[in-house]
Amino acid sequence: MKKFFLVALSIVLLMSSCSAKTQKDEQIGVEEKIGQLLVVGFIGYEPSQTVVDAIEKYRIGGVIFFDANVSDTRPDGTRGPRNIESPAQTKRLVDSLQTLAVKASLPQLFIAIDQEGGRVNRLKDKYGFPASVSAAYQGKVNSGDTTRKYASLAAQTLAELGININYAPCVDLAVNPDNPIIAKVERSFGVEPDLVARHSNIWVEELGRKKILTSLKHYPGHGSSIADSHLGLTDITNTWSEKELEPYKMLIADGYNDIVMIGHLFNRNIDPLYPSSLSKTTLDILRNDIGYNGVIATDDMNMGAIINNYSMEKALELALNAGVDMIIMGNNASVFEPDLVKRTSEIIKGLVDSGKVSLSRIDEAYNRIMALKSRLK
Repeated sequence: MKKFFLVALSIVLLMSSCSAKTQKDEQIGVEEKIGQLLVVGFIGYEPSQTVVDAIEKYRIGGVIFFDANVSDTRPDGTRGPRNIESPAQTKRLVDSLQTLAVKASLPQLFIAIDQEGGRVNRLKDKYGFPASVSAAYQGKVNSGDTTRKYASLAAQTLAELGININYAPCVDLAVNPDNPIIAKVERSFGVEPDLVARHSNIWVEELGRKKILTSLKHYPGHGSSIADSHLGLTDITNTWSEKELEPYKMLIADGYNDIVMIGHLFNRNIDPLYPSSLSKTTLDILRNDIGYNGVIATDDMNMGAIINNYSMEKALELALNAGVDMIIMGNNASVFEPDLVKRTSEIIKGLVDSGKVSLSRIDEAYNRIMALKSRLK
């Protein structure tokens, strides 16, 4: 009788727990779930009204910092300030944003940045941060100790600021030495997949020690391209090879499970209709063939490859249905759009209401985002 009572009590407690979880899930509306998928950019050394509204009204999942404001490009080619002035200011900005999230009863924000080192380096020494070196330099030296030194330095710098996502390492292979956005700006560790995977893994390890999430990019491989996807649609049909998937296969087989960023890359041999970031066929290779189960992020959806070829509504519909979880809206193009977060959120909500994107697809992406956030605690 005692044993029966204990079993019955356990069942009652389990049902109560499940009911509480269901009620909690039901309290999280679709608008908040949509918001958590968005990582957005803004202008300011301190929280602007644009980002305050994005947090409080549209329940965003995170922000991305830049040091230069493209919409304020001067005649001499220099750009005005954006989010980064000094270490102390950047730390205050991070703390202020996280405080806003707490007050809005939101989970911890993703605070993201592109801090690869070398040319792609938002935390420059001119602002008072430690000097960095490029991935190409690290690959050429080809010393695990050297790469670990610079990866550890980046991790310590980001951790001190409270930045918790680094959209790095770049695992593109330097297949085309004249590539204007990868090899020419020294973003690749090298040509050989094992070398690229080895040095990338060191970065993943060192950032992970400080609880900083990483992102492998730009799937399925930007290194063979002859064009820059920031400017327009980049066709890799005749230059890409499956060799460019090898770093992903190696790192994912070794347990990598943070973020994979999808490039805006068009390969007719994989998908004759859509670029990688909007292509279910391309993302299914990552999920099903390579076996990746973590968060998939778009590259910046404000890049020329997208905005010059698709409406915002169509691009979001395709990206979400392809299997994207995290949508990056850097809002750092020639024109800054103060209402971009509002517009994006409302478009996605409209896609769900119309049935063009299923609620289950939003739930799937939201659950992956929340699982990733749980690792920041």
